[in-house]
Amino acid sequence: MKNIAKYSVVFFLALLVSCKEEIENPKVIYENSSKPKEQPKLDTDQVEIADLPIQMQGTNYLIHPVGGLNIYGGNAKLKYDSSSNVNDISFKISNYSEYEITGYLQNLKFQEIGSDSIKALTDKPILIQTATYLKSVSDKTKQQVLVYALADMDTNKDDKLDVNDIKTLYISEISGKRFTKISADLQELIDWNLMESKSRLYFRTIEDTNKNGQFDKDDVVHYHYLDLSNKDWKVMDYNPI
Repeated sequence: MKNIAKYSVVFFLALLVSCKEEIENPKVIYENSSKPKEQPKLDTDQVEIADLPIQMQGTNYLIHPVGGLNIYGGNAKLKYDSSSNVNDISFKISNYSEYEITGYLQNLKFQEIGSDSIKALTDKPILIQTATYLKSVSDKTKQQVLVYALADMDTNKDDKLDVNDIKTLYISEISGKRFTKISADLQELIDWNLMESKSRLYFRTIEDTNKNGQFDKDDVVHYHYLDLSNKDWKVMDYNPI
């Protein structure tokens, strides 16, 4: 019985600490509108590196994932020779499954087959978590597109752009052109789904309507879709509730 009581106290204290951390680390911190907005910053201590290129089936572009080299043990001095100790270094920055690239990527770069020119997706700081090629709808609409889940704003104002910031939804052509944000600023992406029969991209976002810095049951969920057969990429709202 004493052991049960002891573990109950430990669990309660751990729960309090967890709750305190959640309160002290909001996902959004609202700034004074009179202050100038600063661009989010990526970790400048990281060494930029690219994985080998990827080609989505049926497309005419190579995609080069670009991110920060992961160094374990705090040694940032790298020597690329046969005597280097690479046991504490991960040179792999992305993963690729069928039609999807995942990781914590600072950019993607695109190269058309037959060309030596390589162009970046954007010149602004972003952190890409997923990039998905919508092959089935692309084949149907003859409009090859990629969908991205990423962070593009330092919403928690910790001077870093990372997974603790709001995740948003973007779309682009397979070439990286027309890179367009389709979710609203300061709304967290919940999920998205491709409805092949209607050639529509459905997605949900949540808005911190009570401005407490967290996304919870008291906030409002928004429902949207994008008609991929329309080249204008106009986002439409709908209300299933």
